[in-house]
Amino acid sequence: MKPAVRTLVTAAGERTDVSLDDVRRRLAAHSDGFWLDIEAPDADDYRLLLDELRFHPLTVEDVQQRNQRPKLDEFPGYKFAVLFTATLDGDELALREHHLYLARHCMITIHQEPAPPIDDLRDRIADTPDLTRGEFGFLEYLVVNSLVESLFPTLDDLDDRIDTVEDGILQHPSPDALARISGLKHEVSELRRILSPQRDVFQRLLNHSLEHSGEDLRLYWRDVYENLIRQYEQIDSLRDLLSSAQDVYMSTVSNRLNGTMKQLTVITTVFLPLTFLTGFFGMNFEYMVDHIRGFEPFAVGTSVMVASLVVQLVLFRRRGWI
Repeated sequence: MKPAVRTLVTAAGERTDVSLDDVRRRLAAHSDGFWLDIEAPDADDYRLLLDELRFHPLTVEDVQQRNQRPKLDEFPGYKFAVLFTATLDGDELALREHHLYLARHCMITIHQEPAPPIDDLRDRIADTPDLTRGEFGFLEYLVVNSLVESLFPTLDDLDDRIDTVEDGILQHPSPDALARISGLKHEVSELRRILSPQRDVFQRLLNHSLEHSGEDLRLYWRDVYENLIRQYEQIDSLRDLLSSAQDVYMSTVSNRLNGTMKQLTVITTVFLPLTFLTGFFGMNFEYMVDHIRGFEPFAVGTSVMVASLVVQLVLFRRRGWI
């Protein structure tokens, strides 16, 4: 089992890897304005949440079991939020669940898998401590904003894949392309299912953050909310593109089938009079056997068949059938 990784970032921009004892000492000293990130929590971390931090057992159970939906629950003295990020593994969507404890002077984020957005933010803060502006409220904004903005590359990647599928359909529609469209459509629907409640969660999260931050920070939170609106609109656009791609596939296959049927119909129609003539004159009536002899009847019959073929081809060409 992977050991837990605990990183503490202060409002002043100081970043350190800490142990559980370090966290307990900081809590005992009533230190304010810090962010504790825990990756792959173990039993000791869960006891810390329950015993030292006094978080509700239901929230700790959600952290352990995961498979939640985006939400924000209020408890005395803190709020518990669940947010999601997503990455693409091939054509499959990999959702990453993040749990956030938001208290007045501390924030704890917990996730089971590595979180590149959070890792990037910690590296930025380590390189530029002034990034936090010395405000705990701004540190909360940075964390939430990094999680929200991490969805844009995934959406752009989905958009590129859909464009590739559409181009492939126009060149060579195949059952594999239709299967890929169906798979991408499922992943887009899954992402939309996450983004819809996450947008509502953020509205409540925004109200919480503004309670403990200045008026200037309101503009930053508004920008994050606008990003969520853009993501929701973009996912709707991707869903429409996939529906259009599916329609294009069906239309292309139908047009190719119509073209094949047209060619077969033309061939059948061309041979129909030839079959009739050969069948009629090939009957063994006594009169025909006794009177149709020599080269002249053969030449006349062949000429009639060639003439019927030419007339049909000219007629088909004029009507645009061939």
